[in-house]
Amino acid sequence: MLPEDFSINSLKSPVLEGKTRSEGWRKAQLETIEIILEKHENDIINALKADLGKPETEALFELIALKQELKLTRKNLRSWMRPKRIDVPLYLQPGGAKIIPEPLGCVLIIGAWNYPFMLTIQPLISALAAGNTAVIKPSEFSPETSNLINHLFSEYFSKNVVRVLQGDGDFSKNLVGKKFDHIFFTGGSKTGSKVMEAAAKNLTPVTLELGGKNPAIVINGADIDITAKRLVWGKCLNAGQTCLAPNHILVEENIKTPLIKAIKKNIREFYGKDPLSSNQIGKINFRQFAKVTQFIETARRKQQILFGGDVNEKDQKISPALIDLKDWDDSLIEEEIFGPILPILSINNLESALSNIRSKEKPLAIYMFGGSSIDQQKLLETTSSGGVCFNDVVMQAGIPELPFGGVGTSGMGIYQGKAGFDNFTHYKSVLKRPFWLDLNFRYPP
Repeated sequence: MLPEDFSINSLKSPVLEGKTRSEGWRKAQLETIEIILEKHENDIINALKADLGKPETEALFELIALKQELKLTRKNLRSWMRPKRIDVPLYLQPGGAKIIPEPLGCVLIIGAWNYPFMLTIQPLISALAAGNTAVIKPSEFSPETSNLINHLFSEYFSKNVVRVLQGDGDFSKNLVGKKFDHIFFTGGSKTGSKVMEAAAKNLTPVTLELGGKNPAIVINGADIDITAKRLVWGKCLNAGQTCLAPNHILVEENIKTPLIKAIKKNIREFYGKDPLSSNQIGKINFRQFAKVTQFIETARRKQQILFGGDVNEKDQKISPALIDLKDWDDSLIEEEIFGPILPILSINNLESALSNIRSKEKPLAIYMFGGSSIDQQKLLETTSSGGVCFNDVVMQAGIPELPFGGVGTSGMGIYQGKAGFDNFTHYKSVLKRPFWLDLNFRYPP
């Protein structure tokens, strides 16, 4: 049940009354978030450690991303808010036309458990910059972070500007059925489809950030050691629970053996001889643990494990595992893994990899290491994905000026930077004409 004192109308009122339109109001909200980040950095880091066992460096990534978003938004807010003048055709002159960016109203933001602070607050920055009020619903599967968000944002913000609501799946189902002006959801595709279905009843627009099975192609020309280092880092970041993590490696046969050797070496260098005891790798979320361990058990039964794959049920940790695949139909390619498991499959050439990628659902990201500029252009022109990164992984999300989002089953809509401002903005068309010139040719008869 929603709290008795909750009213969407009370959050819509400041927007409808024009109180959120000014640059000053919007910057004041951004400054409040900045104060929260500065004053409560240790609290946030500790909550992320409690929920996901995040090393301090990884927790800082979430804070750094938010600070970058705030800096870019505050710097450009005035220009983003500025009305744009449009040329008026001769037959409508005299007259003036313009496009005015205006807030949508009250938006709902549903956060994710894998980056529970960043993926809840980053879209909030865009929503407030665009002059909206917001209801934020943190994930119940990261309870320490959810409670902290509730405590901090309830203390620093008026309930008529930002309201934090906590609850389970049934609570969220009830919430998305309300008449918000926009819903922003980060999570899995199955839940995303339910959010979209519920929103459709009120004709509420949605942004869905859903993740996907991101292939990493490694072909001749790649620096093997750096490629391995970046793949291991990207796969093991947040214990593999990153929507942008490389899901599986597609490697040309003649460089597969040296790549495997380099991956093993880098896992040892990053996490030591016993990764389960390393403080540099986090734990698997309790909802994911059974699924990820099942992947490991199946691979062990099929004698596919090349390296790692040890399991500590008590601490919910899994050591990074390298899995050798024999065919395209393996479940480790068909499913999003969301754990520190790195499957590897031989390919004949780049075209065989691209052909397979095209035959499946559109991924959130495609990674390619090596090849020529012609190969890179071929990938860009013959595949569709949320984004592409050459010779690295995940880092494209660290550029706030680059829009972030999926396509097809990997998501709908984009955000970050100007794209985030646009996502929560309605661009209103305005024409203004005088009375003094009124030609009769437009009127009947």
